Amino acid sequence: MKSVIKRFRNTAGILLAVMLACSAFTAANAAPAKTPAKDDVPIVYFTKDISPAGLLKIYSKVSSDITGKVAVKIHTGEPHGPNILPVPMVKALQQSIRNSNLVETNTYYAGPRDNTKGHRETLKVNGWTFCKVDIMDENGTVMLPVKGGKHFKEMSMGKNIMNYDSMVVLTHFKGHTMGGFGGSIKNIAIGCADGKIGKKMIHSRPGGGQWSIDKDEFMENMAESAKATVDHFGKHITFINVMRRMSVDCDCAGTSAAEPTIPDIGILASKNIVALDQACIDKVFGSPEKYKHDLWERITSRHGLTQLSYGEKIGLGTRKYKLVSID
Repeated sequence: MKSVIKRFRNTAGILLAVMLACSAFTAANAAPAKTPAKDDVPIVYFTKDISPAGLLKIYSKVSSDITGKVAVKIHTGEPHGPNILPVPMVKALQQSIRNSNLVETNTYYAGPRDNTKGHRETLKVNGWTFCKVDIMDENGTVMLPVKGGKHFKEMSMGKNIMNYDSMVVLTHFKGHTMGGFGGSIKNIAIGCADGKIGKKMIHSRPGGGQWSIDKDEFMENMAESAKATVDHFGKHITFINVMRRMSVDCDCAGTSAAEPTIPDIGILASKNIVALDQACIDKVFGSPEKYKHDLWERITSRHGLTQLSYGEKIGLGTRKYKLVSID
């Protein structure tokens, strides 16, 4: 009986040793955990040259997937707005892009641009006359799906967005009364949503006032709306932020916008919308206190950074980036 037990123990010991050896071999030869490659971090290009030439140069870095019929999304601004992007810069970019025109939508708030007729008069006043400007909700609306959002399943957009193969989002980066800041996210989130339905979905809860949503919920709504447009175009969308005349107020404020207190910084561009807006925030927050204070206060008091954190959470983009100067 003792010999049987002894043989059993020896056999069990051998089996255990074999099992341990196999486990060690498997662990040693298993594929290592995947870590993000450096090349996976999106590039944000930067130039200090705020000019038509500087804009064309930086656009060339992010234009590889822009094909077919191209929408150049800008903010046309209120009449005589002192901070809108210079017409010569926008003209140089648009005319360098084959088969392109400018696009916008009507406003949610009452004013000259809350209807197509008044909007077109404002286009003349502000100099947007060098090419066709497509007011995308002039002919109605279309619902685009929102993937991964918690507030919306779909977002109402200007119907004519469906007429384009690609989009170049050209943004005047500045402050914003409700959003804290207006970068590329805001430009397409509010700017592609139609004036009567989509913008109301973002700004107002059912039964609430016109501006009944603000701060974190408003930022999340904008991120989800922006994602609808980004997902729609896929790789055929790219983003440029021009950091000049950065008032704490949006170009919606027109001539009543506060005078900027932070110096012009430059132009930034990326194929990743969240990385681009994050890089612009870092440029602002990294400026000397005496210059950045007003814009910093506007951004933080409105919870503007939620655009970025929530946008990253739902897959709109990443806050990580590599900054590359082209100067």
